[in-house]
Amino acid sequence: MADLFGEGNTAKAGSYGAADIEVLEGLEPVRKRPGMYIGGTDERAMHHLASEILDNSMDEAVAGHANRIELTMNADGSITVTDNGRGIPVDNHPKFPKKSALEVIFTTLHSGGKFSGKAYETSGGLHGVGSSVVNALSEWMTVEVFRDKTHYKQSFARGIPTSKLEKLGSVSNKRGTTVTFKADHEIFGTKLKFKPSWLYQMARSKAYLFRGVEIRWSCDPSLLKDANIPEQDVLHFPNGLLDFLKASLHDRPVITDKFFHGQLNLPDKAGKVEFAIAWPEDGDPISHSYCNTIPTPLGGTHEQGLRTALTRGIKSYGSLVNNKKADQITSDDVMNGAAVLLSVFIRDPQFQGQTKEKLVTNESAKWVDSAIKDYFDHWLTADPAASKMLLESIIEKAEERQRRKSDKEMARKTATRKLRLPGKLADCSRNDAEDTEIFLVEGDSAGGSAKQARSRETQAVLPLRGKILNVVSATADKIRANQEIQDLILALGCGAGKDFDVNKLRYERIVIMTDADVDGAHIASLLVTFFYTQMRGLIEKGHLYLAQPPLYRLTAGTLSEYARDDAHKEELMKTTFKDKKKVDISRFKGLGEMPAAQLKETTMSPESRTLLRVTIPDAMAALGITEEEGKAGNSEVDDLVERLMGKNADARFQFIQENAEFVQDIDI
Repeated sequence: MADLFGEGNTAKAGSYGAADIEVLEGLEPVRKRPGMYIGGTDERAMHHLASEILDNSMDEAVAGHANRIELTMNADGSITVTDNGRGIPVDNHPKFPKKSALEVIFTTLHSGGKFSGKAYETSGGLHGVGSSVVNALSEWMTVEVFRDKTHYKQSFARGIPTSKLEKLGSVSNKRGTTVTFKADHEIFGTKLKFKPSWLYQMARSKAYLFRGVEIRWSCDPSLLKDANIPEQDVLHFPNGLLDFLKASLHDRPVITDKFFHGQLNLPDKAGKVEFAIAWPEDGDPISHSYCNTIPTPLGGTHEQGLRTALTRGIKSYGSLVNNKKADQITSDDVMNGAAVLLSVFIRDPQFQGQTKEKLVTNESAKWVDSAIKDYFDHWLTADPAASKMLLESIIEKAEERQRRKSDKEMARKTATRKLRLPGKLADCSRNDAEDTEIFLVEGDSAGGSAKQARSRETQAVLPLRGKILNVVSATADKIRANQEIQDLILALGCGAGKDFDVNKLRYERIVIMTDADVDGAHIASLLVTFFYTQMRGLIEKGHLYLAQPPLYRLTAGTLSEYARDDAHKEELMKTTFKDKKKVDISRFKGLGEMPAAQLKETTMSPESRTLLRVTIPDAMAALGITEEEGKAGNSEVDDLVERLMGKNADARFQFIQENAEFVQDIDI
């Protein structure tokens, strides 16, 4: 025991006494550990500073004491936020008789007027650290107050007052608070800058969330550069979230013409809830939720209450119209693919962490559910025709979910044994199709490189020998006898022709990965032709993709770039490598000649690659053909495929003669 706790151990560990206990005072903890207060020191965290100051002005507006806020980006990179609210109190604080309330707010953690609920019924700032944290992490800050017909000003640097509270004179009809600050380069570095686009969208969202406020945006022209936002703008939306939803959807068609929206009081005088919801036909979701104008990107209990209310409502309506299939509906079926905007204003909300990304107030789920459920019931019964379409659409999602679940429950190993997958297939290890992909590559050489570059969990590789059979000009017997095509059909697991079933597809994405040359393009066209004629549903459902491997690599010293074709190469030579004296240009002979690391970086890694989705609507739109005509099976698309790929060489020659004049680039 002496070895563990005796003097010998003390000598090894060094002395440790009361003098070693460090006490951080004032705002020192914030500068020492900024991540505890704003979640880090990255770009997102730095923009959180602007959000904190803007939220203070929004709290004044929501409380009914302000109706105008100005957000300005100055040429020196500083931010100014001005409101016409009551103005921060400037009289001496009773607990700190020698300091004004303003100085206490900006230099003391956990100080503010939002703890008791007397000054603000609902607010975004709850911990009393927002203003003081921004001050602590700012190179400098000035606060101006217009209160009781008097103009006051105080300055700070890195959280420490650099001046006393000054009286600058009398004002007749001006009131409110102006805060200007510049983020500290000692905390965030010299490279990070406030982005006008981020701040403009932040201001726009706040204006949508409270219809009683007008936010005036202004940005110095030197900061805009290529940003597609205005230099000045007045943001005011009388219809609140409904305006937000309409702007977000643009002209996308929706299942029900009327949006489900409203602004309701919560039970027990707990606050208010506002919502705007639509179900787009394309199923591309939109989801934003807020509490007291604070974004909650991780959702929380208010979202849970909305999900419950909508799910109960649609299932009740299904029972009302005697649709027994409604019993299988879950909240995921209702919410997946929906466009949802939700905002609540409640007293003393509880968030997960200081950055407030998730609402965890347990009662809010019950409040939101109770407020919205009956309102949703009335909305559904008011328009039976639209509600029937919505119900049928949600039931279709439920049935699709159950089919996918059934497929997932079938272990991949079992499926492999049943299907007797081709030995040259390097399958992935994941047991279900979600987020998996199979790369179809030309030849064993490219297949070897792809197998080394792939992610074994989610990416499979199937090498194909040379150019596959042209299925348009081949007989059914010849197709069945072709080993390459049979291997491909077995690997995908979904059958072909009359036996095709897209729900049995073993991968989420099929990626055609051929060389970036004429031969590669020909092989890709043969594969696309195969899928169009034998597995058309794969294209219609968006499962088929084309990889975009580079054709060249350009190197000058430590600078290296990839070019996908000759035009891209020339563009890089005129831009990126413009001032380089010597540029080494190497052309890849094929994917098999490319090192695995480069193949992964340029073509296979989801983080850095580019994929082109193959779609039938795109092809039909180019020919002026409707989707209905395309689905009929005898459209101009089918005629074009037959003309280009079929047995009739004369028709193919005629097409070339008719279109030769439109050719711009020829790869010889």
